[in-house]
Amino acid sequence: MDNVSLMASFSLLFPGLTAGDSISPDRGEVSGTDGHSVTLRCTYETNSDYPDLFWYRHHSDLQAPQFILRKGAKKETYQYNSNQNRYESQTTDTSTELTINRLTLADTDSAVYYCAVRPTVTGNTTTLYKNLWSKDNTTLHNIH
Repeated sequence: MDNVSLMASFSLLFPGLTAGDSISPDRGEVSGTDGHSVTLRCTYETNSDYPDLFWYRHHSDLQAPQFILRKGAKKETYQYNSNQNRYESQTTDTSTELTINRLTLADTDSAVYYCAVRPTVTGNTTTLYKNLWSKDNTTLHNIH
């Protein structure tokens, strides 16, 4: 059986993170063999009650990282997974795990894997945009 090497890295990919937000891999390198599951884990801290957690895979500098999955944590429970038969994810209030299923682990899985956290902005229900067009498509002007 071939040995497959996986690198876990961390990323604060998204703007809007506060000073209390951080994410880091529990181990820098994980290896496994064909036919066995491999689990990567990152620990995160955020002040957000509704953070989004992301996993990406990056094969080389010649291509952009590939999206694997997005998962809500803490008070959110949704998951968007690019390939549900291949990847599984578990989250807690402080960590996220990505499992590459044992039946499909192969040399092509050798890559750098990124975990990322993004706090979700909530609570602002006021209008952020005001339409300055009337119903007949003429511009409305404010008169001071």
